[in-house]
Amino acid sequence: MKRPAYITDKALKQFIKSALEEDIRDGDHSTLSTIPPGLVQSARLLVKEDCILAGVELAEMIFTTFDKDLKTDIIIHDGEQAKKGDIAFTVTGKAQSILQTERLVLNCMQRMSGIATMTHEWDARLVGTKTKLLDTRKTTPNFRLCEKWAVAIGGGTNHRFGLYDMIMLKDNHIDYNGSITNAVRAARAYIVEKNLNLKIEVETRNLDEVKEALAAGADRIMLDNMSPDIMKKAVEIINGKCETEASGGVTRDMLKTIAATGVNYISAGALTHSVSNIDLSLKAIHE
Repeated sequence: MKRPAYITDKALKQFIKSALEEDIRDGDHSTLSTIPPGLVQSARLLVKEDCILAGVELAEMIFTTFDKDLKTDIIIHDGEQAKKGDIAFTVTGKAQSILQTERLVLNCMQRMSGIATMTHEWDARLVGTKTKLLDTRKTTPNFRLCEKWAVAIGGGTNHRFGLYDMIMLKDNHIDYNGSITNAVRAARAYIVEKNLNLKIEVETRNLDEVKEALAAGADRIMLDNMSPDIMKKAVEIINGKCETEASGGVTRDMLKTIAATGVNYISAGALTHSVSNIDLSLKAIHE
Protein backbone atom coordinates (compact mmCIF):
# COMPACT_ATOMS: atom_id res chain seq x y z
CA MET A 1 0.00 0.00 0.00
CA LYS A 2 1.09 3.58 -0.64
CA ARG A 3 3.03 5.24 2.18
CA PRO A 4 2.10 8.65 3.62
CA ALA A 5 4.17 11.35 1.89
CA TYR A 6 6.46 11.99 4.85
CA ILE A 7 7.51 8.32 5.10
CA THR A 8 10.47 8.78 2.75
CA ASP A 9 13.25 6.34 1.93
CA LYS A 10 15.71 8.86 3.36
CA ALA A 11 13.90 9.06 6.71
CA LEU A 12 13.49 5.29 6.92
CA LYS A 13 17.13 4.57 6.12
CA GLN A 14 18.20 7.07 8.76
CA PHE A 15 15.95 5.33 11.29
CA ILE A 16 17.21 1.87 10.32
CA LYS A 17 20.85 2.91 10.49
CA SER A 18 20.37 4.42 13.95
CA ALA A 19 18.41 1.41 15.24
CA LEU A 20 20.97 -1.11 13.98
CA GLU A 21 23.81 0.91 15.50
CA GLU A 22 21.98 0.96 18.84
CA ASP A 23 21.63 -2.84 18.80
CA ILE A 24 24.82 -4.11 17.18
CA ARG A 25 27.57 -1.60 17.99
CA ASP A 26 30.89 -3.47 17.52
CA GLY A 27 29.20 -6.76 16.63
CA ASP A 28 26.54 -9.36 17.38
CA HIS A 29 29.00 -11.59 19.17
CA SER A 30 26.45 -14.37 19.77
CA THR A 31 26.03 -14.75 16.03
CA LEU A 32 29.59 -14.01 14.96
CA SER A 33 30.97 -16.62 17.35
CA THR A 34 28.65 -19.47 16.32
CA ILE A 35 27.47 -18.98 12.72
CA PRO A 36 29.84 -19.45 9.74
CA PRO A 37 30.04 -16.30 7.55
CA GLY A 38 29.05 -18.09 4.34
CA LEU A 39 26.13 -20.12 5.71
CA VAL A 40 22.95 -19.42 3.71
CA GLN A 41 19.61 -20.16 5.37
CA SER A 42 15.94 -19.10 5.39
CA ALA A 43 13.49 -17.99 8.08
CA ARG A 44 9.73 -17.48 8.23
CA LEU A 45 7.81 -14.67 9.90
CA LEU A 46 5.20 -16.52 11.97
CA VAL A 47 2.00 -14.75 13.02
CA LYS A 48 0.95 -15.93 16.48
CA GLU A 49 -2.30 -14.00 16.90
CA ASP A 50 -4.95 -12.49 14.63
CA CYS A 51 -4.08 -8.97 13.52
CA ILE A 52 -3.80 -6.37 10.81
CA LEU A 53 -0.21 -6.86 9.71
CA ALA A 54 2.05 -3.81 9.51
CA GLY A 55 5.75 -3.29 8.99
CA VAL A 56 6.29 -5.76 6.15
CA GLU A 57 7.68 -3.16 3.77
CA LEU A 58 9.86 -1.82 6.57
CA ALA A 59 11.12 -5.33 7.36
CA GLU A 60 12.18 -5.83 3.76
CA MET A 61 14.00 -2.50 3.85
CA ILE A 62 15.77 -3.42 7.10
CA PHE A 63 16.96 -6.68 5.59
CA THR A 64 18.28 -5.12 2.38
CA THR A 65 19.79 -2.11 4.15
CA PHE A 66 21.85 -4.45 6.28
CA ASP A 67 22.60 -6.95 3.53
CA LYS A 68 21.57 -6.26 -0.06
CA ASP A 69 21.63 -9.99 -0.83
CA LEU A 70 18.85 -10.89 1.61
CA LYS A 71 15.74 -11.81 -0.38
CA THR A 72 12.22 -11.56 1.00
CA ASP A 73 9.24 -13.51 -0.36
CA ILE A 74 6.18 -11.65 0.89
CA ILE A 75 2.94 -13.59 1.38
CA ILE A 76 0.89 -11.15 3.52
CA HIS A 77 1.26 -7.45 2.80
CA ASP A 78 0.88 -4.35 4.99
CA GLY A 79 -2.74 -3.67 5.90
CA GLU A 80 -3.94 -7.22 5.25
CA GLN A 81 -5.66 -9.44 7.79
CA ALA A 82 -3.38 -12.12 9.23
CA LYS A 83 -4.53 -15.12 11.24
CA LYS A 84 -2.77 -17.05 13.99
CA GLY A 85 -0.49 -19.58 12.32
CA ASP A 86 -0.05 -17.66 9.07
CA ILE A 87 3.36 -17.17 7.49
CA ALA A 88 3.76 -13.52 6.51
CA PHE A 89 6.99 -13.87 4.56
CA THR A 90 10.20 -15.84 4.21
CA VAL A 91 13.66 -14.29 4.11
CA THR A 92 16.65 -16.05 2.58
CA GLY A 93 20.34 -15.20 2.67
CA LYS A 94 23.31 -15.29 4.99
CA ALA A 95 22.28 -16.70 8.35
CA GLN A 96 24.45 -14.11 10.11
CA SER A 97 22.52 -11.30 8.44
CA ILE A 98 19.13 -12.80 9.28
CA LEU A 99 20.07 -13.17 12.95
CA GLN A 100 21.52 -9.66 13.24
CA THR A 101 18.38 -8.02 11.81
CA GLU A 102 15.84 -10.34 13.48
CA ARG A 103 15.18 -8.33 16.63
CA LEU A 104 14.83 -4.97 14.89
CA VAL A 105 12.37 -6.44 12.38
CA LEU A 106 10.30 -8.04 15.13
CA ASN A 107 10.33 -5.00 17.40
CA CYS A 108 9.07 -2.80 14.56
CA MET A 109 6.51 -5.23 13.20
CA GLN A 110 5.08 -6.22 16.58
CA ARG A 111 4.53 -2.60 17.58
CA MET A 112 3.31 -1.47 14.17
CA SER A 113 0.90 -4.41 13.86
CA GLY A 114 -0.51 -3.61 17.30
CA ILE A 115 -1.16 -0.02 16.26
CA ALA A 116 -2.60 -0.97 12.88
CA THR A 117 -4.91 -3.53 14.49
CA MET A 118 -6.22 -1.11 17.09
CA THR A 119 -6.65 1.64 14.51
CA HIS A 120 -8.58 -0.71 12.23
CA GLU A 121 -10.88 -1.72 15.09
CA TRP A 122 -11.53 1.90 16.06
CA ASP A 123 -11.94 3.15 12.50
CA ALA A 124 -14.55 0.46 11.84
CA ARG A 125 -16.80 2.26 14.32
CA LEU A 126 -16.81 5.34 12.10
CA VAL A 127 -17.98 3.57 8.96
CA GLY A 128 -21.02 5.38 7.57
CA THR A 129 -20.02 8.72 9.11
CA LYS A 130 -18.00 11.59 7.64
CA THR A 131 -15.71 11.71 10.67
CA LYS A 132 -12.05 10.71 10.28
CA LEU A 133 -9.90 9.14 12.98
CA LEU A 134 -6.62 10.93 13.75
CA ASP A 135 -3.52 10.01 15.68
CA THR A 136 -1.56 12.52 17.80
CA ARG A 137 2.04 13.39 18.73
CA LYS A 138 1.81 11.08 21.76
CA THR A 139 4.32 8.72 20.23
CA THR A 140 7.52 6.93 21.24
CA PRO A 141 10.57 9.20 20.77
CA ASN A 142 12.54 8.24 17.64
CA PHE A 143 9.81 5.78 16.60
CA ARG A 144 7.11 8.24 15.50
CA LEU A 145 7.78 7.54 11.83
CA CYS A 146 6.82 3.90 12.23
CA GLU A 147 3.93 4.51 14.61
CA LYS A 148 2.24 7.04 12.37
CA TRP A 149 2.87 4.82 9.35
CA ALA A 150 1.11 2.01 11.23
CA VAL A 151 -1.91 4.24 11.89
CA ALA A 152 -2.18 4.89 8.16
CA ILE A 153 -1.82 1.16 7.42
CA GLY A 154 -4.67 0.48 9.86
CA GLY A 155 -6.97 2.90 8.05
CA GLY A 156 -6.54 5.98 10.25
CA THR A 157 -5.49 9.48 9.21
CA ASN A 158 -2.31 11.14 10.37
CA HIS A 159 -2.54 14.42 12.27
CA ARG A 160 0.44 16.77 12.04
CA PHE A 161 3.67 14.82 12.07
CA GLY A 162 5.52 17.19 14.37
CA LEU A 163 5.77 20.74 15.60
CA TYR A 164 6.88 21.98 12.18
CA ASP A 165 3.99 21.12 9.83
CA MET A 166 1.02 22.78 11.56
CA ILE A 167 0.45 25.50 14.13
CA MET A 168 -1.55 24.19 17.05
CA LEU A 169 -2.35 26.72 19.74
CA LYS A 170 -3.04 24.76 22.89
CA ASP A 171 -4.09 26.02 26.33
CA ASN A 172 -0.57 27.04 27.38
CA HIS A 173 0.07 29.00 24.17
CA ILE A 174 -3.24 30.78 24.69
CA ASP A 175 -2.69 31.45 28.39
CA TYR A 176 0.81 32.82 27.75
CA ASN A 177 -0.63 35.16 25.08
CA GLY A 178 -3.54 36.30 27.21
CA SER A 179 -6.28 35.21 24.79
CA ILE A 180 -7.09 33.13 21.75
CA THR A 181 -7.38 36.29 19.68
CA ASN A 182 -3.87 37.41 20.60
CA ALA A 183 -2.39 33.98 19.94
CA VAL A 184 -4.01 33.60 16.51
CA ARG A 185 -3.02 37.13 15.53
CA ALA A 186 0.59 36.43 16.47
CA ALA A 187 0.55 33.12 14.58
CA ARG A 188 -0.84 34.76 11.43
CA ALA A 189 1.82 37.45 11.54
CA TYR A 190 4.52 34.80 11.97
CA ILE A 191 3.23 32.83 8.98
CA VAL A 192 3.39 35.93 6.79
CA GLU A 193 6.82 36.95 8.07
CA LYS A 194 8.31 33.48 7.50
CA ASN A 195 6.42 32.91 4.23
CA LEU A 196 4.98 29.63 5.50
CA ASN A 197 1.97 27.64 4.35
CA LEU A 198 0.59 26.30 7.62
CA LYS A 199 -2.88 25.83 9.02
CA ILE A 200 -3.72 27.12 12.48
CA GLU A 201 -5.60 24.90 14.90
CA VAL A 202 -6.90 26.28 18.19
CA GLU A 203 -7.72 24.23 21.27
CA THR A 204 -10.93 25.35 22.99
CA ARG A 205 -12.35 24.39 26.35
CA ASN A 206 -15.86 25.89 26.23
CA LEU A 207 -18.34 27.51 23.86
CA ASP A 208 -17.08 31.05 24.55
CA GLU A 209 -13.62 29.97 23.41
CA VAL A 210 -15.14 28.30 20.36
CA LYS A 211 -16.79 31.59 19.37
CA GLU A 212 -13.53 33.48 19.94
CA ALA A 213 -11.48 30.99 17.91
CA LEU A 214 -13.99 31.19 15.07
CA ALA A 215 -13.94 34.99 15.07
CA ALA A 216 -10.12 34.98 15.17
CA GLY A 217 -9.98 32.94 11.95
CA ALA A 218 -8.82 29.50 13.08
CA ASP A 219 -8.54 26.90 10.31
CA ARG A 220 -9.50 24.11 12.70
CA ILE A 221 -11.04 24.25 16.16
CA MET A 222 -10.28 21.50 18.66
CA LEU A 223 -13.12 20.71 21.04
CA ASP A 224 -11.15 19.52 24.03
CA ASN A 225 -12.74 17.31 26.69
CA MET A 226 -16.25 18.52 25.88
CA SER A 227 -19.38 16.45 26.38
CA PRO A 228 -21.15 15.28 23.22
CA ASP A 229 -23.97 17.77 23.86
CA ILE A 230 -21.54 20.69 24.08
CA MET A 231 -19.65 19.40 21.03
CA LYS A 232 -22.87 19.35 19.03
CA LYS A 233 -23.59 22.96 20.00
CA ALA A 234 -20.03 23.92 19.05
CA VAL A 235 -20.40 22.29 15.62
CA GLU A 236 -23.64 24.21 15.11
CA ILE A 237 -21.94 27.48 16.06
CA ILE A 238 -19.02 26.80 13.70
CA ASN A 239 -21.45 25.81 10.94
CA GLY A 240 -18.81 24.58 8.51
CA LYS A 241 -16.75 27.78 8.58
CA CYS A 242 -13.70 25.78 9.66
CA GLU A 243 -12.76 22.21 10.47
CA THR A 244 -13.62 20.67 13.82
CA GLU A 245 -11.75 18.10 15.89
CA ALA A 246 -12.88 16.29 19.02
CA SER A 247 -10.12 15.37 21.43
CA GLY A 248 -9.41 14.42 25.01
CA GLY A 249 -9.90 11.06 26.72
CA VAL A 250 -11.45 9.42 23.67
CA THR A 251 -12.25 5.71 23.98
CA ARG A 252 -13.47 3.26 21.35
CA ASP A 253 -16.93 3.09 22.93
CA MET A 254 -17.33 6.87 22.56
CA LEU A 255 -16.54 7.07 18.84
CA LYS A 256 -20.03 6.71 17.37
CA THR A 257 -21.50 9.16 19.87
CA ILE A 258 -18.81 11.73 19.13
CA ALA A 259 -19.14 11.28 15.36
CA ALA A 260 -22.88 11.90 15.67
CA THR A 261 -22.11 15.47 16.79
CA GLY A 262 -20.89 16.20 13.24
CA VAL A 263 -17.19 16.80 13.96
CA ASN A 264 -14.78 16.37 11.04
CA TYR A 265 -12.12 14.59 13.07
CA ILE A 266 -11.62 12.63 16.26
CA SER A 267 -8.04 12.49 17.56
CA ALA A 268 -6.95 9.77 19.95
CA GLY A 269 -3.54 9.43 21.59
CA ALA A 270 -4.51 5.89 22.60
CA LEU A 271 -3.80 4.69 19.06
CA THR A 272 -0.08 5.02 19.70
CA HIS A 273 0.37 5.08 23.48
CA SER A 274 -2.05 2.39 24.67
CA VAL A 275 -1.61 -0.52 22.28
CA SER A 276 -0.43 -4.06 22.91
CA ASN A 277 2.22 -5.52 20.64
CA ILE A 278 1.19 -8.37 18.36
CA ASP A 279 3.00 -11.66 18.97
CA LEU A 280 5.21 -12.46 15.96
CA SER A 281 8.36 -14.54 15.63
CA LEU A 282 11.03 -15.17 13.02
CA LYS A 283 11.74 -18.90 12.90
CA ALA A 284 14.53 -20.71 11.10
CA ILE A 285 13.44 -23.14 8.39
CA HIS A 286 14.92 -26.58 8.99
CA GLU A 287 15.42 -28.39 5.71
